[in-house]
Amino acid sequence: MSFTLHDLEAIIAARAKADPSESWTARLVAAGPERAAKKLGEEAVETVIAALGDDRDALVAESADLLYHWLVVCRTRGIALDEVLAELERRTAESGLAEKAARDA
Repeated sequence: MSFTLHDLEAIIAARAKADPSESWTARLVAAGPERAAKKLGEEAVETVIAALGDDRDALVAESADLLYHWLVVCRTRGIALDEVLAELERRTAESGLAEKAARDA
């Protein structure tokens, strides 16, 4: 499979420019960060519920919804996927325990 989060980010960017009456993505973006964040929260809860169950397909589907809505929230706040990936790269340069200890200090 060659589909990436960058591909999804590009699709979201293109669809965000559409007429909100014709695109769910455009509707979410037009409603603003608060609405997009609320939807992200709903999807996060649904993903947790799916993770607690035994339905693998449900967890896959909810995870896809979660990633999509997370990227929409990032779009509404002007945050590019590459910014998040750079932060993850920075954090993985040290152990997770050391990174957390540095934040808690």
